[in-house]
Amino acid sequence: MAPERVWSTPTTVERDHAERPPAKKSSGPRVPFLVLTDLLGLGVPAWLVLRAGDQPGPLAAGASAALVWTGVRAARGRYERRLPGEAPGAARASSGDWLVLVGLLAVLLAVTGGDLDPAAAVAALVPGLAVAVLAGTAGGLRTAGRRGVRRVLVVGEAAGLDRAVRLLNSREDHPYTAVAVVPVGPAAPDCGTPVTGRLAPRPADDDVSTVLGGAFAHDADLVLVAPGPQLDDDRLRRLAWGLHDGGLALCVLSDLSGVAAARVRPASAAGLTLLHVAPPLRRGPQAVLKTVVDRAGAALGLLVLAPLLFAVALAVRLSSPGPVFHRQIRHGRHNRPFTMWKFRTMVADAESRREQLSAANESEGPMFKMRRDPRVTRIGHALRRTSVDELPQLLNVLRGDMSLVGPRPPLPEEVSHYDERELRRLAVRPGLTGLWQVSGRSDLSWQETVSLDLWYVDNWSVVTDMGLLARTVRAVTDGRGAY
Repeated sequence: MAPERVWSTPTTVERDHAERPPAKKSSGPRVPFLVLTDLLGLGVPAWLVLRAGDQPGPLAAGASAALVWTGVRAARGRYERRLPGEAPGAARASSGDWLVLVGLLAVLLAVTGGDLDPAAAVAALVPGLAVAVLAGTAGGLRTAGRRGVRRVLVVGEAAGLDRAVRLLNSREDHPYTAVAVVPVGPAAPDCGTPVTGRLAPRPADDDVSTVLGGAFAHDADLVLVAPGPQLDDDRLRRLAWGLHDGGLALCVLSDLSGVAAARVRPASAAGLTLLHVAPPLRRGPQAVLKTVVDRAGAALGLLVLAPLLFAVALAVRLSSPGPVFHRQIRHGRHNRPFTMWKFRTMVADAESRREQLSAANESEGPMFKMRRDPRVTRIGHALRRTSVDELPQLLNVLRGDMSLVGPRPPLPEEVSHYDERELRRLAVRPGLTGLWQVSGRSDLSWQETVSLDLWYVDNWSVVTDMGLLARTVRAVTDGRGAY
């Protein structure tokens, strides 16, 4: 190939660096701090445990273990800067690193012929794992709370472009915001975001300059491409070359949705980029741990909250005629019916009066929702706003009908209207709290509720459950969407 035919960026477009605000430095912890945390977090506890167990050479053993630990963490990329959403969970990442550490130290101990007791050596490493998990979780929360906004220019055909912009700008649980778009082809986008240029239906020499100019005009630091028939792999490849030469990051939107990043593993084969998607958790150690946490948490909750439960039961009984508890048939895992318990928040004949209020239903789905339901008693409003009426469901959790975290348990008449997509909500045990409860509760539409529940069904983990339980406290405190 002649030198003049080698591809290069067809048009030079420069960003005005004098007018661009200086980039903010990452607020995440610096590498030296992370390394020091791992060294001391494993080395010091290991030394103390080995010395308390009268093991030979505790200081040298602890120091060696700490050095190997930081080497393992560095080799597995724990000190590298990652894009938002790329980093695996702290517990999962640290556990994998710790198992590698145990294997390496076992080999090292066998080769050197050390006199350390293997059981004592493993016990000495456990505190280091706990410190790593806690430090990783704290760092992730701090980064999530302080992360900067990524200004995104979206490129694609009108349909895919509108979908990407609508989803990115409708939620605030991510650092991306779409500031402008570059549609491909003649169709006009309907997302309301500024159109900074347009690409022809077929590849053209000004593709790169159009996208670069739009990105620089709106100070975007990331270009998100939604592929389609008019953005084939060769055109996308050339666009990527030009963007990277122009100093802009590129992200390609996948049609795969509703899958957590931790379940996706990229791979390459025959020049293709493959995305391996791990199956949802249904059995194994995490499922067993979830059951143990559910039963233990329910038993502890009933014990600690016994005075509150007794006071609420007395208040319900004295405030209006009728039973203290309201029992309903709900559908649980694998569509199995069970009796769910709640404190009664409505008048005793509420079920018989529901048909009269059907015209006032504010939900477009099978659920019945009414912001000012006349059947709710005076104390019932307070119980619903604080979610205290749900606490008797700890009995359902203790029995195994429900979980502490999971989708909302539906009524039989709701399930009778479910389609195949909605029935997938019943693949796991329903929960006392869940993703929809901490995301707006009754303020959400039916489709938003289903989407959140389906995301949980496919992507739950014990770490996710712990985070949702923590977020539940804030949701209960502000009472948003509770009626």
